[in-house]
Amino acid sequence: MLVGISPLMSPEMLATIYRMGHGDELVLADAHFPGHSCNVNVVRADGLMIPDLLEAILPLMVLDSYVDYPALIMEPVPGDTADPSVRENYEMVLSRYSPHAARVGEIERFSFYERTSEAYAVIMTGDTTKYGNILLKKGVTPVEH
Repeated sequence: MLVGISPLMSPEMLATIYRMGHGDELVLADAHFPGHSCNVNVVRADGLMIPDLLEAILPLMVLDSYVDYPALIMEPVPGDTADPSVRENYEMVLSRYSPHAARVGEIERFSFYERTSEAYAVIMTGDTTKYGNILLKKGVTPVEH
């Protein structure tokens, strides 16, 4: 156990986000997402919910300030709906740790899959929330002198 790091963060998750560079992307995927089909770098976090993982990850990882939306969710398929509280919950967490990223963008389903295939890693959760996936773009970690 380490001081100041959420107990939800496994050693594998910590190593994964530590190895990411600025501009790399991380997908927090719901339990239904085809993470293993989309990316070879998959970390299992079965039983964990995505909002809880956001709370654990965001104190450790700066989000990109050079893009309009460093956090993206999958837009619903035409004719389908998403629970608006999913976006609201994510934006509430983001506003605490990355105020510049407090608004979450949306991308089309297959574009989300394509971005996932190019992402640094996917963390597969046990979250069964419909359209619960979120993609995070890592930013430049400030250097303190």
